[in-house]
Formats: sequence, structure tokens, C-alpha cells
Amino acid sequence: MARILIVDDEPLITVMMEDWLSELGHIVVGPAHNLAQALELAAADIDAAIVDVSLGKDNSYPLADALIERRLPFAIATGHGREGLAPKYRDQPTLTKPFEFATFRGAIDQLIAARGMGADASKAARAGPI
Repeated sequence: MARILIVDDEPLITVMMEDWLSELGHIVVGPAHNLAQALELAAADIDAAIVDVSLGKDNSYPLADALIERRLPFAIATGHGREGLAPKYRDQPTLTKPFEFATFRGAIDQLIAARGMGADASKAARAGPI
């Protein structure tokens, strides 16, 4: 079970991601709908994050930098594709909107593996209590 920060300014997308993370057995942190909230929540005890690159009039690059500094894995959610990201962030895992559950689950598994929790943690969370 991982603690995953959700950052997106679209309420319907955050609700969908919250439901999916809960279904996968993970703990939702947030969601944050703006950069200030996101930076505050990113200072908490989290294992990974899903970050929308566009947050209203702001972008989430300061948050991405904070996560990189803390060595926390994150995926960038964007409707503009990898090419729409600043070059510095194009190597980050990317969820291109709209994305489906299977793609989202794959990204979460990748983030958990990058955090060193291993895929077993994600599978155990999905399987439920023993």
C-alpha cells in the first residue's frame, strides 16, 4: 500500500483517480487542485505522485522539482503529450489524457517499483488483506 499524491485542477479527473487508487488498495493524499496546495501536500509523507502539468494559470514544474529533490517518483498527466512538456521533464513517466484504468495502473506500478516498494506491494494492495 502506497501513499499517492494526486494533483489535478479537474475535479472529475481527481475523483476518477481517487476511485482507482482506492480500488488498487492505495492511500490517496489530496487531491490538490492548485500549485500552493500541491507544494504543501508534497512535503507530507508520500511515496509517489500523479501530477497534472497544467494547474489553471500555473504549471506544476515547481512541484516536479520539489519531488525530484526529494527523490520521489511521479508521473505527469497531460493532454498535450510528452512533446508539450518542458524538455527537462520529458523523461518522466507520462499519462496522456484521456487515459484508461489499465494505463493508470501500469503507471502506479511503475512508480511503486521506482520507489523501491516493488510490484509485490501493489499486488498485495490489490489482493486485500491476507
